[in-house]
Amino acid sequence: MISKEEVEHIAELSRLELTGEEVEKMQKDLSSILDYFDLLKKAPRIKAEFNAEKRGNELRKDEIISSYEMIDKLIADAPDKKDGYIKVKSIL
Repeated sequence: MISKEEVEHIAELSRLELTGEEVEKMQKDLSSILDYFDLLKKAPRIKAEFNAEKRGNELRKDEIISSYEMIDKLIADAPDKKDGYIKVKSIL
């Protein structure tokens, strides 16, 4: 468990003024956070292999797309539209 002195030092660095009750609460909270990090450190790690030779060149070609085409597609994909605009629920 983290000590009261450590909590007070962290509070001082953070420019926080803590009461005795708040120091005790922070002591418990910070200890539980640090315990959780210890648990995460023990979790198994998955090694991802990356081999560019197996994959080959998967880059796409750069294409110029008109912003009007994008707008038309966006409006076409909208669930509700009217007169070329996306229709939404009124907020006020």
